[in-house]
Amino acid sequence: MPDVFVNYRTGDEESAATMIARELARRFGGERIFFASNSIELGHRFPVELVKAVEECEALLAVIGPRWAEVPGADGRPALDAKQDWTRREIQTALERGILVIPVLVGKATRINRTVLPDGLRELADCQYRRFDHRNAESDLTALGDALARLLPELGAVDRDARAARERAEAKSHNESAQDAGDTRMRTRDVEQRVRGGIGNLNGDLSGTFVNEPQGPVNTGRGHQYNAPHFQGDNTGVQYTAGDNSGTVHQRFERERRRSDDGR
Repeated sequence: MPDVFVNYRTGDEESAATMIARELARRFGGERIFFASNSIELGHRFPVELVKAVEECEALLAVIGPRWAEVPGADGRPALDAKQDWTRREIQTALERGILVIPVLVGKATRINRTVLPDGLRELADCQYRRFDHRNAESDLTALGDALARLLPELGAVDRDARAARERAEAKSHNESAQDAGDTRMRTRDVEQRVRGGIGNLNGDLSGTFVNEPQGPVNTGRGHQYNAPHFQGDNTGVQYTAGDNSGTVHQRFERERRRSDDGR
């Protein structure tokens, strides 16, 4: 059975009622929204179907436009005054059974005037309402659907818009994760290339520096220095510098220097 019954008056904002029913059916499924012109099968007795749908629904939307209380019946008097008026009977049945009733005020319709309501329907004036304006149809329909999804867990569970939003969020998260992984691979390749080229990162965040296979004097600041320069020719030897660039000179280098001095 339907979860939401869309109640409206012929001659007063049928187009708004049609838009509301169509949008709710799209979002939650047509079988969950009762709209008389669409939901009653050919040959079925509409009085029986209407009463049954009202009694078994979870919420009734009373679509009310500016002429709702003034549309005349067959006798020329306001249709709302007749006890057999179906619009009136549907709302009254929902109120008597404790079903959630949500007035939807369309266009220039103002807050419901209790004084124009017949006995048995005056409680309608106390129900919190929603507004619907054709100029803001998209946002108003979204707000109405969101409210129903929140108030009726059964609808929330089948909300196509909510599911689509989750799928978009998951896809975005997946794309961002893939992009982050790609960025990480690019940084890794960059570090590897820099290491092969002679410069690397000791700290993993590009905040440190080391030099591989230097070809000349190298000083990277305080601390131990490895792979120090190798001097060819008369100054053959290796120099190691530690700490703050103070330290010792390799003995072979020292011997070569002394021989050079003695030969002067």
